[in-house]
Amino acid sequence: MVETQGYGCEEHKVTTDDGYILSLQRIPKGISGKEATNPPVLLQHGLLMDGITWLLNPTDESLAFILADNGYDVWIANTRGTKYSQGHTSLSPQDPAYWEWSWDELVDFDLPATFKYVHDQTGQKLHYVGHSLGTLIAFAAISENKLLDMLRSAALLSPIAYLGQIKSPLAKSASQNFIAEGLYWLGIHEFDPRGEAVVKLLEKICQHPGNNCSDLMNSFTGPNCCVNSSRTDIFLEHEPQATATKNMVHIAQMTRKGTIEKFDYGNDEENNKHYGQPNPPQYIISNIPNNIPLFLGYGGADYLSDVNDVKTLLDKLQNHNPDKLVLQYTEDYAHADFVFGTNAKEIVYNPIMAFFKLN
Repeated sequence: MVETQGYGCEEHKVTTDDGYILSLQRIPKGISGKEATNPPVLLQHGLLMDGITWLLNPTDESLAFILADNGYDVWIANTRGTKYSQGHTSLSPQDPAYWEWSWDELVDFDLPATFKYVHDQTGQKLHYVGHSLGTLIAFAAISENKLLDMLRSAALLSPIAYLGQIKSPLAKSASQNFIAEGLYWLGIHEFDPRGEAVVKLLEKICQHPGNNCSDLMNSFTGPNCCVNSSRTDIFLEHEPQATATKNMVHIAQMTRKGTIEKFDYGNDEENNKHYGQPNPPQYIISNIPNNIPLFLGYGGADYLSDVNDVKTLLDKLQNHNPDKLVLQYTEDYAHADFVFGTNAKEIVYNPIMAFFKLN
């Protein structure tokens, strides 16, 4: 995806403390071949996606290439379980135990390991760009004082911390009907959007009145204004990617409870075993240090990062140093526009680079 566009690309491997081997791609310089003069930027994709998220549009519309051409040292993360990060020191993706994780583990292991690797390789603090789930794990990690000594600033697109008010009828009905839990109880630990079990379930959800499945992407993400439909074929060659069913259960718990907390094992005894308390611990968003430079980009048409949920998040950040918080609201943007919008460079990426320059 990178080299065919005339850019150099390096392949790196990172092993997490719990044994997952993640692949990380680096675009060390822009098309001109000049060495990067700006700090490293780590790009972290969202749920059911992988690092190719940042490369699917033409080079003048894709964030990874735009950053490289503007002198940034670009690093692209791929979460455990996605196509390029299926390695493990002792397990294979065929083992149910390989999929025994939720986004808590991305907070505890994947993000810190990836950050540390880029920091060690470059000797510099990082700028971070997260989309969707990539924002959730950053909020959670920073609220627990992780990453702070390696982070310059964070640009968080379609920010997700609270999910109590999502508008996506499909996501809502899946969580209210305990769809992911059903798969988990059946022993299906890998949530593969292309796999038979998930496809059957989708068909079922699609039969519910009010669920329009003729356009799955928009039914989940909201009506994206600016995604070029001719790119859909390229998109479908690479995405959607698998995740852990347990991760989907965790996200469904958030939509039902409206809270941001660790995975709920569903009974006092199991929670006590894992956490030493009967309820899962909360992630305290207001613990995010007030001086960390944050850029939050959110859209009025986004079904997953709903404007009202973003308001809840902003309430928790109300003491943030106003000089360190940039909010950008785009009325007609939905969830996918932030990464695939044909006009995202003007609307989102140029402002992000201006934000990086200040920090």
